[in-house]
Amino acid sequence: MGCNLRDLADAQSFDLKELAGKTIGIDAFLVAFQFITSMRNRGAEGDGGPLTNSKGQPVAHLMGFLERTTTLLELGLKPVYVFDGKHPELKADVMAQRRKRRVKAEKEWKEALAEGDYERAQKMGQRAANYTPEMQAQTKKLLDLLGVPWVDAAAEGEGQAAVMARRGEIDIVATQDWDALLYGSPILIRNLMSHGSKRMGRVISAERIILDDLLSEHQLSREQLVDLAIMIGTDFHPGIKGIGPKTGLKLIKEHGDIETICQVKEKDVPERLAEIREIFLNHPACDVGSIQQGNVDETELRNFLIDEFEFGEKRFERNMKRLSGRIRSTGQSSLFQF
Repeated sequence: MGCNLRDLADAQSFDLKELAGKTIGIDAFLVAFQFITSMRNRGAEGDGGPLTNSKGQPVAHLMGFLERTTTLLELGLKPVYVFDGKHPELKADVMAQRRKRRVKAEKEWKEALAEGDYERAQKMGQRAANYTPEMQAQTKKLLDLLGVPWVDAAAEGEGQAAVMARRGEIDIVATQDWDALLYGSPILIRNLMSHGSKRMGRVISAERIILDDLLSEHQLSREQLVDLAIMIGTDFHPGIKGIGPKTGLKLIKEHGDIETICQVKEKDVPERLAEIREIFLNHPACDVGSIQQGNVDETELRNFLIDEFEFGEKRFERNMKRLSGRIRSTGQSSLFQF
């Protein structure tokens, strides 16, 4: 999830209808994991594993992308999904730790099932969730049939989307990852996919953070924001011990950059600092050209979802109805209707 900048950002809730006509780059991997971790085999004796059809094929990712995408289109938004590419080498340790935790969780999940401990199995099953290459290919096929564009990032998905937004190829970046601001996204939308759903008795609203407003409020340059994030801790560096958001903000405004702060505070300058800065300030991104929304191939979509993955007729027709061109009259419609 990168660096948490919540304490520094003025996140404003807003009506999703304000995004009608906007092209939104969506962090595909992040929302995919939301789908596969939230839609699992639950219940008193549910194994906590992925939701599957009668053939044992995982379907939560397809259900999620179908339901959310058609709702966004019905609201008048223009989604573009951005899939992670090759992660920077500096993130190797973080990715290795994630894989290790997933393998450990999968082992404990199987042990819990063998012991009949379904409560523990539910917890471990969620932690063991994996968005496999096969599932990614299925998602892209679904999007093609819906006429929705997608992009394979050169590196980080939210980084690619941020560069695309800076280049004017899309209008907005939607992700839970605050790093999109460090990559230079002019506008970050959080909670887009959970807008209108309930969590802990509270209705979740989409939030908008404007990069220029954040920088102006704290009198920072984007380069200083990146340095602040590195001190707090990112996927590419664990941070400087003892420096959190508030302390880091005070120090960066007083001293200007990491090197000076480390000299004054007698701390070691982060290793490979120049490389980390470069990842954020000039993130590698592929050229995508013109991004166009396509047409729905209803016949092939029916074959794919109903014949191949055993989706119900009612679910299919509900989503086709959303694509009939009608726009919802309320901005508080839940995107979490499965």
